[in-house]
Amino acid sequence: MDDRHARRRRRTVDPRGRPSDGYRTLDGARFERLVADALDSLPAGLQAYLDNVDVVVEDVPDVDREGGVLLGLYEGIPQTERAWGQAALPDRITVFRRPHELRARTKRELAELVRETVVHEIAHHFGIDDDRLDDLGWG
Repeated sequence: MDDRHARRRRRTVDPRGRPSDGYRTLDGARFERLVADALDSLPAGLQAYLDNVDVVVEDVPDVDREGGVLLGLYEGIPQTERAWGQAALPDRITVFRRPHELRARTKRELAELVRETVVHEIAHHFGIDDDRLDDLGWG
């Protein structure tokens, strides 16, 4: 459909202004707050072991992975593979904003998906692989 300025509309919008292709947080800062809330919701005992880990937000992943859309990425040496007292660069957990927004239809669904992703990537930091996460229901 074209508007009066002959620009083609990219997508339809529901009456509430929500795009039909997902729930958008409108800006990166709001999405970053969802990630921070997910981290804050972790048990304090677990948070104490999250030293030397940077958690960052990016809009989209650089490359597509086999098997679907990439929501998060852990980069580093899992704690189970570190030598005692080994100095290392900070591990990095990246949460990708746009793939989350495309999957979620509501703010609540978006917050739950972000929390699941954060927990999933933190599990990798602790040395839990995808097969074990599947067994636990977090895959």
